[in-house]
Amino acid sequence: MEQSINIMVNKIKSILNDNEPSILLYGSVVHDDFKLGWSDIDFICLTSKALYDEQANELVDLRQTLLENHPENLHFKLFEGVIMTLEAFINNTDDTIIYWGTSGRRIIKNWRMCPFGKMELLENGKLLCGSDFRHLISYPTRQEIVTAIKDHYRTIRQHGKSGNGWFLDIARCLYTIKTNKIITKTKAGEWALQENICPDISIMEKIIKIRKNPLEFNNEETKQWQNTLGEHIQKFADILKAELRCH
Repeated sequence: MEQSINIMVNKIKSILNDNEPSILLYGSVVHDDFKLGWSDIDFICLTSKALYDEQANELVDLRQTLLENHPENLHFKLFEGVIMTLEAFINNTDDTIIYWGTSGRRIIKNWRMCPFGKMELLENGKLLCGSDFRHLISYPTRQEIVTAIKDHYRTIRQHGKSGNGWFLDIARCLYTIKTNKIITKTKAGEWALQENICPDISIMEKIIKIRKNPLEFNNEETKQWQNTLGEHIQKFADILKAELRCH
């Protein structure tokens, strides 16, 4: 993974040599909670100058290009983040922005980092190159954090029909709304067990086992089990709903 990160950073720097890029990692990689088969490699690249069209077109396909050049590498497809100017990031203005996400890659005009992402970036971000710009970024307000959790709660209600990631998302939301702090997904699940707030302890225990060794559980039996979790996800979401009523 470290080699893959170095290759990616050097490629971005070579394309943006005149744009003075600053690149930071955040999320599970920095928290030492990265699990191949589950986690992403989250990054943000901010520049002092806007991207040219040629740069944007090369960057938007960079992840795919590296995958094609290194088909045996399992990490390049996991990079998720944005490349944009520092000015547009701070002021929430339109820009030429490279977006890499789970849903694919594209050039967009506007992007805002969610409060969870900002908290992770500001508290634990790791500078890989350029200048550390975090002192220019405002920490999310309590209201912004609560609003983001409410938005995520609505997403859980709408889409939380199967899968095991929703449980850790809910646990993380509960931890943050109670403490106003950020926590890794694995530790959020363990915290929920310690606090005895899980409707079904055995399910959370199994999810944490899967989280810690996702490749070991990459089988049809686990997939079928995940498809039965919809009702349990919604029961856990009921606990988040009750907590949100206080805010």
